[in-house]
Amino acid sequence: MSTITRIAREEWRLWLRSRVVVAAALIVAVLIAATSMLTAGRIADEQSQRTQQQIAAEQTFFAQPDRHPHRMVHYGHYAFRPPPPLAVFEPGVDAVTGQSIFLEGHRQNTAMFADTKAAADLGGFAALTPASLYQLLLPLLLIVLGHAMFLRERESGTLAVMLAQGQSGTKLALGKAAALLAVIAIFMVPLVFVAVYSISLGESALAAGSMVAGYFVYLCIWGAIVLAASILLKQRSVSLGALIFVWLFAALIVPRFAINASSAAIDAPGKIESDLVMLAEQRKLGDGHNAADPAFMQLQAEVLEQYEVETIEELPINWRGVVASYSEAELTDLLNSYAEERMGLEASQSRIFGLFGLASPTIAISSASRTLAGTDLATHHRFLRESEALRFGFVQALNEKHATELDYAADINRNADAEASRRARVNASAWQVLDEFRFEPDGADARLERALLSFVILLAWLTAAGGIVYGAARRVRL
Repeated sequence: MSTITRIAREEWRLWLRSRVVVAAALIVAVLIAATSMLTAGRIADEQSQRTQQQIAAEQTFFAQPDRHPHRMVHYGHYAFRPPPPLAVFEPGVDAVTGQSIFLEGHRQNTAMFADTKAAADLGGFAALTPASLYQLLLPLLLIVLGHAMFLRERESGTLAVMLAQGQSGTKLALGKAAALLAVIAIFMVPLVFVAVYSISLGESALAAGSMVAGYFVYLCIWGAIVLAASILLKQRSVSLGALIFVWLFAALIVPRFAINASSAAIDAPGKIESDLVMLAEQRKLGDGHNAADPAFMQLQAEVLEQYEVETIEELPINWRGVVASYSEAELTDLLNSYAEERMGLEASQSRIFGLFGLASPTIAISSASRTLAGTDLATHHRFLRESEALRFGFVQALNEKHATELDYAADINRNADAEASRRARVNASAWQVLDEFRFEPDGADARLERALLSFVILLAWLTAAGGIVYGAARRVRL
């Protein structure tokens, strides 16, 4: 048996004899297991429910009876975002951004129904996710296990004996590192099971494997930090206190500061504030419900010239439908410009936040985790864009039906009586303009590319921490 293996085995023997260490490890293990099972069950249920709701929304839209096409524009439709498979480990921003959007003409609604149901179902466990436990609790467990690894050898006098026998500090550090690495490997097992489960739900093996690799590197960083403190510091209390401070700084203080700093650096107005700013611009576009609005006089002249007629009554198409289509296109361009500006500012905030990973590995792994899981801000923004494309597509298709399949005279007189109202309807077959909507996260390659910077930062942290351990171990003296 090699010296490194004997050192690691002895470290494990001491840990197993310590009731405090065993109790801490068991508590963390139970929390990880319980949270993983509860989150997996909840996410699987939500995925099934939202997929069924999307199908039901489409069937309900298609099943509408003969109506005026503009009534269907306002009847609207829903777009749902099912959680991706790796959300069983990392729910990411999904819990606060909402998972469905109501789509109708003349407006862009935001996502709604944030994940409050989880709080009701899971109580205190709703705030815990497997990802947060790996990011916060496991580093604490490594601190409890390893803060006195070298100091214990100093205090017991065995360090002097080993050095006198010709053992180097580097070899001793390797033995201690092997013991910590075994702990990390054991606690990676639940994450491996979650990754395999996500693959069974349809996740890419590349994304799931990258998630496992990222957390393994992250925990190795903390193992190296713990081992470095144990070598460099001379008292247990100082080592433990210093490591707890580092944990508080990296896991709690820096992330909060990063959020505030990114918000201060990039002022991103919310949707309500943006809507208020847009009102004046919207008024200039005219009211799409009023075909006689002065804003459409130029359009009227162009359409009359195109069809070579003198009045809108002579047009072979319904003027009101033309106005509805034109107004929707103009308004959508305006709304999209504001939406893109807002999403661009939010993305800039997110990038600034990610750069704080240089000051905290917790930020780096959390950014990589959300990106790989497909629960990051970029995925939410893509959901908003794709649902908006769906909205604009079916609204404009209905406006085209309005313009080409509904007689203008019947349209303007539709409120005269019940028979007039009936004549101002189109056949229900016109509702087949709605496209099927099934939102999926980006491919694994695209997600891994977005997470590349976070992985580079994690590897830089591991290299720096490992270098400190190596340099400190080489200088170990009595």
